[in-house]
Amino acid sequence: MVLHRYSACNSGCAWLDSGAARGHFSRGPRLNPEGIIERKTLGLAVIGSGRIGGLRAQLAAGHPAVRFIATADQDAKKAEALAKKIGAARHSTDNDAIISHPEVNAVIVSTSEGEHLAPILKALELGKPVLVEKPIALSLADADRVIQAIEKSGVGVHVGYSRRYKERYLIAKEQIVQGRIGTLTGGAARVFNSRSQALAMLGRNRHATPVVDALTYYVDLMNWMHEGHRLVEVYARGQKGVLKAAGYPEVDDVSYAILTYDDGAVVNLGVSYALPEKYPALGHAARVEVLGTEGVMILDDDHTDQIMYSNKGIPHVYLPDHQVNMVFLQSGTPGDWALGEFWGPIANETRAWLDHLAMGKACSLATPREARTNLEATLAIEHSIATGRPVSLPLAQ
Repeated sequence: MVLHRYSACNSGCAWLDSGAARGHFSRGPRLNPEGIIERKTLGLAVIGSGRIGGLRAQLAAGHPAVRFIATADQDAKKAEALAKKIGAARHSTDNDAIISHPEVNAVIVSTSEGEHLAPILKALELGKPVLVEKPIALSLADADRVIQAIEKSGVGVHVGYSRRYKERYLIAKEQIVQGRIGTLTGGAARVFNSRSQALAMLGRNRHATPVVDALTYYVDLMNWMHEGHRLVEVYARGQKGVLKAAGYPEVDDVSYAILTYDDGAVVNLGVSYALPEKYPALGHAARVEVLGTEGVMILDDDHTDQIMYSNKGIPHVYLPDHQVNMVFLQSGTPGDWALGEFWGPIANETRAWLDHLAMGKACSLATPREARTNLEATLAIEHSIATGRPVSLPLAQ
């Protein structure tokens, strides 16, 4: 498919801490004076042409508002291959050149975790809104640089915590908004994955630990569920073993934390990315619980009720050379291909962001300030494990 070229426009992406960015449901599409939905066309730069960048690019190529896509990657072959796959008009190893292209008016940043800052800042300098993968950065200093650049430019940035766009969690948020759970008193979440994926994450960047890079999804979920309340303390413990033996002595096999909010609500979070190499999850195997004065929600996200065994093997979502024979179906974190369409959180999230830009519809993606709070919490978890002491928030810098 070859994309049609588009006419340039200014995107209407809400920014930083607006109500639309927080994802409440009060704001509908942008209307013109005649009451007809006003639609804007989009030209996208996709920075990072790997698995998630490639997936978002494919989804964007099918969106009716998108008329132009250009791809970039440090690996020229990846950028070119993705461009050919989706019919993109340009590809390059030069991120700045692709972001600066005159047909581009929005940017997707899907680079590895430690390389988010430069393309975000370039896009903001040029007034182009951004969707960046979580975490927003690997240090609070870099997160603050992004927030300062947003405040200076007035341009929108959203952060892809795609668990928000898994239907069970969207529906759970709705119950809280409707007051059916009452006042939240706490909750719990734990996520399991295989050591194969932990080693792949750490191989990209040894600071992208299971806590900072994976448990962050559930920190975000709990912060989103407890919206309006601030984290004030983190207390955590961890245990080392497999990952230490694999060359990452600072990384725990299992980590558990208690998070306390300013209203006294307490949340227990846990992660282990050291399960056996062939553990049958293709991504997160999770369980989430939310407790309130008027009710409880128990969200079983393990997918242990959807098991397939195949002699032919099943490819892993994130690991191109990794296969398992038994799999929990629908455990792939981004979602799944089915009958030529991609279904799941990444698809829902990408389309919601594009709808937001094109029509002004509200979206539930995380704001940069929310993403910074999530990053701060995960860093506090690791600091508490390292010191053996509770950590008060905000962190001293």
